[in-house]
Amino acid sequence: MAPAPAGEPILIVGAGAIGATVGAWIASFHDEVSFVARGATADAIRENGLRVYPGSQRDRYVAFRPPVYTADDEWPRAAVVIVTVKNYSLDDVCRRIVDKLGNEAIVVGLQNGVVNQRILPEYFRRSIFGIVGYNAWVDAPGVVGYQRQGPIYFGAIDPAMRSECRELADYFARGFDAYFTDRVQDAAYNKIVLNLTNSLTALVGFGYRPIDDPATAQRLLSAVLDEGIDVLRAAGVRQVRMKSLPSWGLLRASARLPQWLTGPIFRRQLKKMNISSMAQDVIGHHRPDTELETINGELLALADRHGIDAPINRALFDLCREKFAQTDFQPMTVSHVSRRLGLTAS
Repeated sequence: MAPAPAGEPILIVGAGAIGATVGAWIASFHDEVSFVARGATADAIRENGLRVYPGSQRDRYVAFRPPVYTADDEWPRAAVVIVTVKNYSLDDVCRRIVDKLGNEAIVVGLQNGVVNQRILPEYFRRSIFGIVGYNAWVDAPGVVGYQRQGPIYFGAIDPAMRSECRELADYFARGFDAYFTDRVQDAAYNKIVLNLTNSLTALVGFGYRPIDDPATAQRLLSAVLDEGIDVLRAAGVRQVRMKSLPSWGLLRASARLPQWLTGPIFRRQLKKMNISSMAQDVIGHHRPDTELETINGELLALADRHGIDAPINRALFDLCREKFAQTDFQPMTVSHVSRRLGLTAS
């Protein structure tokens, strides 16, 4: 029997960009999907339903009205609980899930990084982890856009869970690109390197104002990613090829090939990029909590454990901690960031 057959309830904790999209896609074939959401988001879903749309086509949204609960409500029984909150909220949310539902359900963590691989097993007997390979964003509470319908790569640290994990991935594949990986920790570190760019794009305000120096921005992004790959390779992390995510070879090429060759490609990709969740946190919502520690900090911790120097990423981490702590943070110019990271701007 599949771990979440038709008729078995699925509860999604968090109705932000990832929770909303995954929930909408699962609801297209699964009969019983409900949400736990906070104040304004819960109110918006109850009043208008959850509206999810592809790309820039807001008029093509799919709307549905799932049952939605808040932290203060009694939650329904669930065979699978999908947790999509950020890492900085994960401990508190796990405690609440145990208080509300116990620890018998399969719990799926869809967070960036590897912190969830340490936290979830402390609370739940059956944990699965998903590596999200698509971009999504929140326009307003209950209104979410997405770049593509997946992929998500599902894996388990506990070998005893891998059969259930594979079955769950196959089941979810009815609604979106879902795959099983037996190298989920390597895959998570691969994604961490790509997520390093979130902090850099937040620093320069990408999505909130034009990039003032695209050529220097390309050099900065390439240098951060290239050094990140160096850390992974030295630490013994293997590349995991994931649909929609660039290979290490392609990222290396951006750092090593002449910019007259790579520049046009970068500018085209820049037009396709969306505002990162970190930028939304520090610029859009002025939140003090970000994923800086669990993305950039995690890479530096890996470098420290293996005696690897990572000066560019360390300077980026320190600069972000300094700037994001400011209540009136204003995005920096690309040339200013370049100087602070010890790189020469053109």
